[in-house]
Amino acid sequence: MTRDISLSVDRQAQLIAPAIAHARFAIGDVVRHRLLEFRGVIFDVDPVFANSEEWYEAIPEGVRPARDQPFYHLLAENSDSSYVAYVSQQNLEHDESDEPVDHPAISGIFDDYRDGRYQLRREHRH
Repeated sequence: MTRDISLSVDRQAQLIAPAIAHARFAIGDVVRHRLLEFRGVIFDVDPVFANSEEWYEAIPEGVRPARDQPFYHLLAENSDSSYVAYVSQQNLEHDESDEPVDHPAISGIFDDYRDGRYQLRREHRH
């Protein structure tokens, strides 16, 4: 009987949930990378890292972000092109330029650009 209780306690200890990560940014916010020269509009948020291990390991260890923070999917642009980026919260800040993002996928997800942010199209709201 004592052995069963001991196993039960050990299993409970393994089921401790991670700390709650609070997203600083929201869908439609225009942000810029703190270190790299690109900006974008957020179209999805992961509460913690949810990309491939290969992607994570490709980041140099000295600048590799912690996994236990929100990660954001961006419709991104730089001076050369537009693309989709996946960025940790620690590497983002609000973009203060008040300029819209020039990305071809924006019109399929968002309606208007007002007051420094994009409004999600009605069909994408839940």
